[in-house]
Amino acid sequence: MDIRVQTADFDVGAELAALRAGNPAIGAVAMFVGLVRDVNESATVGGMTLEHYPGMTEKSLGDIVTLARQRWSLQAVRVVHRVGALLPLDQIVFVGVASAHRGEAFAACEFIMDFLKTRAPFWKLEQTAEGPRWVDARDTDNQAADRWAE
Repeated sequence: MDIRVQTADFDVGAELAALRAGNPAIGAVAMFVGLVRDVNESATVGGMTLEHYPGMTEKSLGDIVTLARQRWSLQAVRVVHRVGALLPLDQIVFVGVASAHRGEAFAACEFIMDFLKTRAPFWKLEQTAEGPRWVDARDTDNQAADRWAE
């Protein structure tokens, strides 16, 4: 399990290579890369600032990955989340999950992203033409996370 919160960009190819390095038991890798969009809730977004609470955020991400590992047999997990000022097209988050079979990798990757969106302490301030605005979690994010309650 590798979890990082950082301001620097990340290399998806390097993250993938590190995720599967030297483990012949890995038969599948699922990844998610989140990007900054230039529009949100019908407003043009010129950029955003992501804030976090150091220590608390990493612990929360670790707890989410632990929950995923309790549900599925996973070989490796990497989560990289950026903070600071970001622009449209910038990468925000990388979630990579390796397992013996694709079903576990897909499900665990989606689970981690759904919980990250609703449980990890990040605060997003968007820059719009009308000025800055804080972005709350969306109902659709909560609904996505709730489906894992079974």
